[in-house]
Amino acid sequence: MFTRLRQALEQRREARALQRRAIPDAIWQLTLRRFPFLCFCPGADLIVLRRMCSLFLDSKEFHGVDGFELRNDIVVAVAAQACLPILKLGLSPCYDSFVGIVMHADTVVALRETVDASGVVHTYEEALAGEAVEGGPVMLSWSDIYDGKGPAGPAYNVVIHEFAHVLDMQDGEANGVPMLPNLQAQRHWLAVLETEFEHLCRLVDRGMETAIDPYGCVGLEEFFAVASEAFFVTPWILKEQQPAMYRLLVSYYLQDPAEHVHRA
Repeated sequence: MFTRLRQALEQRREARALQRRAIPDAIWQLTLRRFPFLCFCPGADLIVLRRMCSLFLDSKEFHGVDGFELRNDIVVAVAAQACLPILKLGLSPCYDSFVGIVMHADTVVALRETVDASGVVHTYEEALAGEAVEGGPVMLSWSDIYDGKGPAGPAYNVVIHEFAHVLDMQDGEANGVPMLPNLQAQRHWLAVLETEFEHLCRLVDRGMETAIDPYGCVGLEEFFAVASEAFFVTPWILKEQQPAMYRLLVSYYLQDPAEHVHRA
């Protein structure tokens, strides 16, 4: 009895959220034109994605910095790309750990500090297209999300990248290993991840063009994030160049975007 009542209440809450955050057809079609890789999803999944976007928008708080105007097309663009990786995983608990999304018009220059082995503090500037920290907020630059140009070089998608970091940090650590069901799955994941990471680094050392952005050579946490970009944006290239990594991401995201590329 209690379970049925709870389910009914949850359904009513979702229905109200979907009504509050209904996405107009014109905005949704604009989003699909701007980010055509979204259409690698089968038609039924696109319906689910649109619904999930409304629930995402109802549960998150967007903040524009320095007067940046948060138009409907902007927040829907972020929602669609953030929800794509969790289409089969569910909004909860994947994104329960944060609420705030901070939007800048352009790339942000942040002041960083490092301490060397002698204890000396060094400061430097770092240009950021986005940043995810444990517990939020997620920071994004609109100019890096959408510049109106087609893809060139390795896949690039700052929203998928930062939300892959959110998934990675779900277990409390940013190490390239998202939440997995058991120790055996974690060991398998790490074995494949490390092998594919080393493969990418060898390709980069040889000066070869790669499906995964060379930035992935920084470490396993960045490798997982940029591999996720390639998985969703240029899946056929990733599948051809690093098939083991592609299969690993299929097993986690429960999606096979390369199978549906012809639909786009």
